[in-house]
Amino acid sequence: MSKPTRSTPFPPPPGARSYALRTDRGEFAVVDSPVAAGVEPRGVALLLPGFTGSKEDFHRLHEPLAARGYRTVAVDGRGQNESDGPADDESPYAQQELARDVLAQAAALGTPLHLTGHSMGGQVARAAVLLDHAPFVSFTLVSSGPAEISESQKQRVKLLHDALAVMTMPQVWAAMQAMGPPEEVGGPARGFGRLEQLELRWLNHRPAQLIAVGRQLCVEPNRVAELAAVPLPLHVLSGARDDTWPVPLLDDMAVELRAHRTVVPGAEHSPNLDKPLLTADGLADFWDHHPGARQRHRP
Repeated sequence: MSKPTRSTPFPPPPGARSYALRTDRGEFAVVDSPVAAGVEPRGVALLLPGFTGSKEDFHRLHEPLAARGYRTVAVDGRGQNESDGPADDESPYAQQELARDVLAQAAALGTPLHLTGHSMGGQVARAAVLLDHAPFVSFTLVSSGPAEISESQKQRVKLLHDALAVMTMPQVWAAMQAMGPPEEVGGPARGFGRLEQLELRWLNHRPAQLIAVGRQLCVEPNRVAELAAVPLPLHVLSGARDDTWPVPLLDDMAVELRAHRTVVPGAEHSPNLDKPLLTADGLADFWDHHPGARQRHRP
C-alpha cells in the first residue's frame, strides 16, 4: 500500500518513517510515527498542514504524542511539498477536491482517525468532515478560523499571487528573502529548519496549488453552523496570539461549535512549532476523552 518518497528536505523524527501513502486518488507523502514502545495504543491521528507549509510542520509533535499512546500520520496535500500535483492546472486544488483527498487518505489508513488541521489544513479538513464524518472520531481545528483570513493576511496572499503570475518559484523565493523572513499564512515558525531546507520545501510546492488555495483562503465562507451540526467531538486549539484569525474570533467560534477550547500560552499562529509540548498535551488531553465516541463533546 505504500512506497518510499524521494529525498525529503527534512529527515523524519526518531522512530518515524517517510513514505508515499497509496490511495484511490493517488499517492501522498506522509510522515508516520508509531506509538512509543511499551505504551498502550490509544488512537491514530491524521495531521494536515497549512498554506505554504508541509507535513514537517508537525515534526515536533510526533514524539510527545507517541509517548501519550498516539500514532500520528502527517501528510502533504496534493501539490504540497513532496505530494505530486499539476504545476499549472488549478482545478485539482479546488477545496472539494482536496477534501476528497483527505477522505481517500483516511480510507487508505483504514482506521478511525482523530482529524487535525492547521490553518488552511483546518479548512480543508472541515470540508472533508462536511462531506463525510464517518472515518473520524474527533476533529481539531488548529489556528483555523470560521471564514476568510484577516485583511492583513489577504494582502500577503495577494502579493504572493501577483508574484507567481510573473516570476518563477526560485525568483519568488529570492524576492521573499530580500524582503526579510516571510510570515506566510500557516507557514513555518521562526527558527524552524535551516534556510536551505525551507527553500527546498518552497521549491517543491506547485505554483497552481499556492494560487488556488491562497485564493480560497481569501473568500472562504463561514461554515460554522454546518460544522456545528456534525456529530463529532470538536476542538479549537490556538496560540495566545494570531494575526491570521484573531484569538477572540476563535473563542467565539468555539462557543458556537460547543467545542473544547485550548489556548497555548506563548504560542502564535503555529503552536505546533512554537510550543510543541504544550500543543501535544492539549491534543492528547482532548483525544483521551474521545477514544471512539460518536457523541458531541460538551466542554
